[in-house]
Amino acid sequence: MRKIVLLLFVFVAVLLNAQETFSKEEIKQKTDSILAEGNLLYQYEKVAWVSTDQALALKDIKQKFGGYLIYQSGDSIKAIILEKGQDNCIYEMTYFKDLSIPSKENLVTRKLNDAEKKLQAIKTKLVNDIFTPKYQITCPEGYSLNVELIPYASGYKLYIIPGTSKSGVIPFGNDYIFFADKNGEITSWRKFHSRLIPTMTKYNGETVKGVFHSHLRTEPFISATDICTFKLYAIFSGLKQFQVYSPALSLSFTYDMDKNTIVSEDK
Repeated sequence: MRKIVLLLFVFVAVLLNAQETFSKEEIKQKTDSILAEGNLLYQYEKVAWVSTDQALALKDIKQKFGGYLIYQSGDSIKAIILEKGQDNCIYEMTYFKDLSIPSKENLVTRKLNDAEKKLQAIKTKLVNDIFTPKYQITCPEGYSLNVELIPYASGYKLYIIPGTSKSGVIPFGNDYIFFADKNGEITSWRKFHSRLIPTMTKYNGETVKGVFHSHLRTEPFISATDICTFKLYAIFSGLKQFQVYSPALSLSFTYDMDKNTIVSEDK
């Protein structure tokens, strides 16, 4: 019995200390994919920010506001402001390269088309399924949770990322991804960070030079949510880069917003 226990202890210790290994090419492929996903998620969330601000600035739209739906349409991103019953679009905005202002706007109320109806139905189903005690998703005071649904080849990805109106804070962490099939049934999910990481951009009245956080071993790479969150909030601080340390890989990942690159270094 003592030998079995000792062997089990050694086996567990090896598992806990095991380090994932990837070639430089594999790391580059992975970070390129994460970068593309982070940029796409940023487009969705930035358009959601701008569109809801514009919608709520209009008295008639604000009174009828029932949420929003963001989706890709060719080379553009569309924002659909929903009426409270969520059957009608009451304000449509189309964005091309400039995400700070819509290129096209339409204030004519219309029914959702079939594709929009399906997206909204899937989004509603997933939100109802996810925000239950099963997944224990919480939100600290002073923060909000933003939800974006992105279709992909096997079904849908639903991201949950934090938001805040606090100044001088980049709200990393408390972020999730849920994978669902084409019927909106959840197939898998994971939490990128163990908790909210409210990263301050000023200290004693001075702007910090750089920001950094570490990942769990179960999340060895910089995440698309990291990139999206940084791009949304760093603009208010003048920061251009942030770093993520990966204990699982003994690597530090640096994201550069101006170059839109991820560089990994041994640490």
